Amino acid sequence: MAGGSTTPGRSVTSRALAVLDAFDSNSPRLSLSEIAERAGLPLSTAHRLLGELTDWGGLERRADGRYEIGRKLWDLGLLAPVQLELRQVATPFLLDVHTATRDTVHLAVREGRSALYVERISGRESVPVVSQVGSRLPLHATGVGKVLLASAPDDVVEGMLRGLTRETRHTVVDPARLRRELTEVRRRGYARTAEEMSLGTLSVAVPVRAERGGAAVVVAALGIVVPSHRRDVARLVPVLEVAARGIGRQVSRVQHFH
Repeated sequence: MAGGSTTPGRSVTSRALAVLDAFDSNSPRLSLSEIAERAGLPLSTAHRLLGELTDWGGLERRADGRYEIGRKLWDLGLLAPVQLELRQVATPFLLDVHTATRDTVHLAVREGRSALYVERISGRESVPVVSQVGSRLPLHATGVGKVLLASAPDDVVEGMLRGLTRETRHTVVDPARLRRELTEVRRRGYARTAEEMSLGTLSVAVPVRAERGGAAVVVAALGIVVPSHRRDVARLVPVLEVAARGIGRQVSRVQHFH
């Protein structure tokens, strides 16, 4: 067996990739033993590889001893044509929205059952939020996430409805209620949340659509997070829609954007 691997002939590279492949949207944080089992590696080999990947920045070790994907892999992922082009195209529009509202503005795409935040712009006047560029939050508990879930394939929606997690006491975890909300999001063209991901915040989000094969498809979601005492959230929808249309037009023009 090569290097103590449970599979004969596995290279160091294949074992390191197996460690990274142990993580997914349903298991973003794993213990040493869980990683070893998923990667098919002895504990000693997994421990050594985890140390090397952590030193490099590909993984991060949490205070509770579990591991999660590190910033280095996110930074490299941003160099992929899809993410890089989307951020380059969208950033000026996000800046326009933030300048007009002074609130935190998000751009997210769907990754499995999570909303992956590819850009965020905020300022000193913006309400504190839990999301960061590169973070993944559950689709059902965020404004951008509900927009993305409303346009997701049926199998993704059904899988999500079977495993709803409670992020705050206000998170919608009843499948029937969430199904009705998604129907309403599709009908009215935007999503709203109230303290579902973090207390003290409201969010509103709209889809970003681009032309693909002669049809308009949702490629991202654009959202704003505001303090929960605000009563003017509805007025933000047209602002977001104008920006989303601008992003969508630009994305549609970018060659080789998939």
